[in-house]
Amino acid sequence: MAEAAPTADYQADYIIIGAGTAGCVLAKRLSENPANKVLLIEAGGKDNYPWIKIPIGYLFTMNNPKTDWCFKTQAEQGLNGRALNYPRGKTLGGCSSINGMIYMRGQAQDYDHWRDLGNCGWGWDQVLPYFKKSEDHYLGNSENHASGGEWRVEKQRLSWPILDTVMQAAAEVGIGTTEDYNSGDNQGFCYFEVNQKKGRRWSSADAFLHPIMQRPNLKVMTHTQAIQLQLVDKHVVGVHLLEGKDLNQARSSYASAHCEVLLTAGAIASPMLLQRSGIAAKSLLDSLDIKQQHELPGVGENLQDHLQVRMVFKLDNASTLNEQSNSILGKAKMALQYAWSRSGPLSMAPSQMGGFAKSSAAYTSANIEYHIQPLSCDKLGEPLDSFPAITASVCNLRPKSRGHVHLSTKDVSAGPIIKANYLSHPEDQQVAIDSLRLTRTLFAAHALADFNPLEYKPGTATVTDQQLLVAAGELGTTIFHPVGTCKMGNDKMAVVDDKLQVRGLCGLRVVDASIMPTITSGNTCSPVIMIAEKAADMILNSEQLHKPEHN
Repeated sequence: MAEAAPTADYQADYIIIGAGTAGCVLAKRLSENPANKVLLIEAGGKDNYPWIKIPIGYLFTMNNPKTDWCFKTQAEQGLNGRALNYPRGKTLGGCSSINGMIYMRGQAQDYDHWRDLGNCGWGWDQVLPYFKKSEDHYLGNSENHASGGEWRVEKQRLSWPILDTVMQAAAEVGIGTTEDYNSGDNQGFCYFEVNQKKGRRWSSADAFLHPIMQRPNLKVMTHTQAIQLQLVDKHVVGVHLLEGKDLNQARSSYASAHCEVLLTAGAIASPMLLQRSGIAAKSLLDSLDIKQQHELPGVGENLQDHLQVRMVFKLDNASTLNEQSNSILGKAKMALQYAWSRSGPLSMAPSQMGGFAKSSAAYTSANIEYHIQPLSCDKLGEPLDSFPAITASVCNLRPKSRGHVHLSTKDVSAGPIIKANYLSHPEDQQVAIDSLRLTRTLFAAHALADFNPLEYKPGTATVTDQQLLVAAGELGTTIFHPVGTCKMGNDKMAVVDDKLQVRGLCGLRVVDASIMPTITSGNTCSPVIMIAEKAADMILNSEQLHKPEHN
């Protein structure tokens, strides 16, 4: 006999677990019909921390328990035994409230590959309308862009002469330049477009959630952690919650879903909740003393991430953020400039310019991405260097290395085991080696001669393939794009189908970066917005819209 669900403290048609990038989109779209009762659950707090709104504030929101889960990876063999901080947003807006704000869709072939894997409806031509649906591009409507949507896209409000010269160098060495990274082919260098509005961060919460918070059919609960899904037979009917900032003193409650539970907690937390609910491989659950409810061996597997290798070049005759940030006068000037016009360095995204290139002739399309920054430091959040410098961060867009996310214990307050296995695949190792060499070619271009770039990290003594691989392991760090841990597909390791429904269960979908079967060729925030837009349409058009009567 099936176990009965407990008495509900809260009832809704749709329960959305995670008010992050995807959750805010779903909350808006599903609550547009006043007949739909929507409950949005967020483990973090409100997004009123001042540094969230100021673009440069990402330096103070990452690795800050006010806004970040503060996860860490395991020690990585490919990174010479180092463990990495692994920021994940813990506030309304989720990662879109602490990320680099770069508007990037990826390449058309990314989505065509998803389609070719058997995921019907996920090709470039099918997803492009969903990118455009919520877009509000500063240049207005065009073949590839749209205006009037919620997701604001603007050009950046400052530029640096050294970056203009890097673009000239890219053209000189054959990488080229582009005017639009988001047309399906992103080869070349250009200034990044950003999700900002008048010099302030524009998060998914700003775009989709805050304008509708007063809808009577929408309830938003902050400081509320989902700890376990409730199954009756193979139907997910609700979720057990802990309400309160302090989990040790939190109130236990239960919310029931008349239609669906939508898991939007991200590529780390979504598989954690599934595992805690007994939905995973039996061997993993047995090791955690968790009773299996449903066999899905792919939950938490297939972790992919973009590893960035951060080369630094000292410069002559250049103005960079290093000098400005290391003087009281410079800091005061930056603050006044931002207060007066919402421009200047405080309006900066972490990277102002990017570039897409082929690491070698073996690739038919761009397989690496540059993030160019007129600054340098040992690692994110630490003081900038005292000398003028530029950082050329380069990442492998389509890594072959695969990792996993597992619960470390069934204790809900414990962090996960995150093992990315960076640089474990031979092809990833070769791409890292070739990328470092290509970056040297770029900075040796005649266009940059007046700045006399001097390689500071890893240094010119690093020459052989083995030395470069060790350097990549030393300089490599996440660029915060974990995906794939609840992948979409039809094979035995797939977790969701092409409707994002969890395979073998009713009433449960996953709608976040974890469903990507393979990582997109670029920054991942806007692809998650697209995934949520497409999911909302699928949900609203599904038979489950004919929901039972309830009080």
